[in-house]
Amino acid sequence: MATKKNNPSWSDVKTKLADFDRAGLLGLVQDLYAASKDNQAFLHARFGLGDDVLKPYKATIDSWLWPDVFENQDTSVAKAKKAITDYKKAVGQTDGLAELMVFYCECAAGFSNDIGLQDEGYFDALVRMFEQALKTIAALPNTTRPALLERLDDVRRISHNFGYGVGDDMDELLAEHGVDD
Repeated sequence: MATKKNNPSWSDVKTKLADFDRAGLLGLVQDLYAASKDNQAFLHARFGLGDDVLKPYKATIDSWLWPDVFENQDTSVAKAKKAITDYKKAVGQTDGLAELMVFYCECAAGFSNDIGLQDEGYFDALVRMFEQALKTIAALPNTTRPALLERLDDVRRISHNFGYGVGDDMDELLAEHGVDD
């Protein structure tokens, strides 16, 4: 009696895909596209479709980092970061990653400042993303750096309102990873 493998892997899927013809593969991709908004965002980003491939990723970041507190919505750093990871898997273009990371910092700092959030874990995640954004911006052409750095500097200024050394940590990161214009 043959036993079924409990944890199928990519190689198992790849073996099954080898049996598909072109029409079968297109049908499978169509089914995946219809199955979820995440799959749609992935395919739109991968193929560069639509006016703004970053829009769905930004919407996810915004909804998890700046929730509607009057509707009892919670924050989720993990789900906001997942949007950046998902974009990286779909396309991974450095300029898009930098934009999403800076946007993440803007949302997190804006929400914290707006409602007076006091959450050390949230702030730690903000500082880590701030550092990642600086490193990613460093890999961009000189012409695109200033606007992103200016936005991060605004985040840094706002973050001095939070306590917990958030603004001071960002000052140090800018000095350490400062990107030459």
